Amino acid sequence: MLSALKRYLMIPKLVRLSAGAPRDHHVAWDQFWSNVKATGAAGDVLWDAGTDHEMLGYVDMLRLHLDTNLPVVDIGCGNGSFTRRLAGHFPHAVGVDVSAHAVRRARAESAGLPNVSYAVRDMTAPGAGSGLGGELRVLSADGGANVFIRGVLHVLRGRDRYALAENVRAITGAAGRVFLAETDFRGNAVDYVSHLGATLRSIPAPLEGAIRGLPMPGHFGPKERSLAFPADRWELIEDGPTTIETVPLSSPTRADLIPGYFAVLKARG
Repeated sequence: MLSALKRYLMIPKLVRLSAGAPRDHHVAWDQFWSNVKATGAAGDVLWDAGTDHEMLGYVDMLRLHLDTNLPVVDIGCGNGSFTRRLAGHFPHAVGVDVSAHAVRRARAESAGLPNVSYAVRDMTAPGAGSGLGGELRVLSADGGANVFIRGVLHVLRGRDRYALAENVRAITGAAGRVFLAETDFRGNAVDYVSHLGATLRSIPAPLEGAIRGLPMPGHFGPKERSLAFPADRWELIEDGPTTIETVPLSSPTRADLIPGYFAVLKARG
């Protein structure tokens, strides 16, 4: 009981830290990435664990359910850590992000990789999916592609989730499929930051940076997926629990783990 009380004493501190976060998500994400000095396990980006461990947990499902002859679009690519890993399993990987600073960093970190490219896109904006058509037609005969989404939907509002899903339909066409993995931590915000190592005395730097500068995260599970990807528009192929990895917070050598949810979907005709 006492430990729970101590956690809730963090609320005023969390409110102060988050008060300065930009309300416009375009500004918030670009400002965040402009301040990133380093990525990977010892870096500033909370969700970039710097290893391929999480990706290896997805590979079998990607090979089973997605056409690996098609390119893949990584939505919300950030610095391209997953885009580069996807490029090892698909003929081409296209990373898209709302932040120009993120895309600039992704290009720098991907220098020399011939089958990786990046574009600045707000995938909640009208027509953003069809706007990728030109690039995708160069990569596949029918212009279709697979889509990979990791850690994006849980920070969007409901209407933006649905808008993103509609843009994804324009990308996948008839042959492409969607793989998504999102955090699905069911506690409140205080429980969430406590899970990631925040205490009354200190907050790990990558976590504090996210609190200061970014939209407050939510969670994304089966209910949220059914609203963003309704059954009349999408066929659910497989879903279930997964684990999202962050940079090491509680241990200098081991990534921290967040309960998550994955789904594989196909657009209905």
